Amino acid sequence: MHEKLLIPGPTEVSQEILREQSRYLISHRGKSFSDFYRGIKTKLADFFELSNYYKSAVTTSSGTLWFDIVGRSIVQENALVCVNGAFSSRFAKTIQGCGKKVDILEVDWGKAITTNMVANKLESGNYDTVVICHNESSTGVRNPIYDIGALIRKKYPNIIFAVDSVSSMAGDKILPVKIGCDVIFASSQKCFALPPGLCIGVVSERALKRAVKIPYRGSYTDLIKIFDFEEKYQTPFTPNISLLYALDKRMDLLLKETYDCVYERHLEMAKYTRDWAKKNFALFPESGYESVTLTCIKNICRKKIGSLIEKLAKRGFLISNGYGKLKEKTFRIGHMGEWNVNEIKEVLGLIDDLWKL
Repeated sequence: MHEKLLIPGPTEVSQEILREQSRYLISHRGKSFSDFYRGIKTKLADFFELSNYYKSAVTTSSGTLWFDIVGRSIVQENALVCVNGAFSSRFAKTIQGCGKKVDILEVDWGKAITTNMVANKLESGNYDTVVICHNESSTGVRNPIYDIGALIRKKYPNIIFAVDSVSSMAGDKILPVKIGCDVIFASSQKCFALPPGLCIGVVSERALKRAVKIPYRGSYTDLIKIFDFEEKYQTPFTPNISLLYALDKRMDLLLKETYDCVYERHLEMAKYTRDWAKKNFALFPESGYESVTLTCIKNICRKKIGSLIEKLAKRGFLISNGYGKLKEKTFRIGHMGEWNVNEIKEVLGLIDDLWKL
């Protein structure tokens, strides 16, 4: 039986999208590819409402590559990295691994990084980059990147603001121009509802000007090399053309639905899941900072989550246990991609039945 995915990623991929990958390949150095890739970039710019100040790129990689891109091509000397979960912690360690200084602003898992916290650190430190994860998938916390971006642009215009969207881009409302970020990225297997293997990144002119000045940017992580090829609507290294076919189709579907409707659909699923969780359990994230694309639920009833996952899988659906140290203490339901609220109601109804709620 096919288990439909409601985990934090990968998410469910439709047959329509899977079929796109069966098309014949083309040369990635030919005009046909450049015309095709230009179309994808135009659709990305339209959907995310990008101004000419921002440029998009699609790398054949997991999103984690962009941790290294930020560490190698963006951070000059000293980064303030905001940590409130597993993915943001990995981001901090990666930048350290690139040989850059890292000052960590850390809060307990389940808590959010607030604007005041960032403001206090920026007043007392000397940073060239601020790094944060928007949607911390390990805890279900949604950090206030719009407010933090406004703070940085107003008081610290020389600081680069880099955001790992993680599991929010193309589900939650992500508009780089309004956020005021300089780098933001997300993997294809989250809200884009594609197979893993691509990362969609958006970069500002300010970030590219910074990257030019930084030595030892590496090869696959060289932001200048990436965007030199982007100017020709090509990629510096062989791209996954089959996945790009799928992304092209996904962008058509997203544009047809419109970003406002995509966001409202995700918000409706989130609200329904949160209300269900509050009746039976408790939410793990700090109040007011709950994710729009996945819900992390505190297991206050001490139910056996591993057993539930096995039984639910036999009914054709897969949810996720808590991440790392939160295993069995929390469980996570991803409501992102092509899911709708009626389908979420079906899954939660099955959990009600299995757990006799």
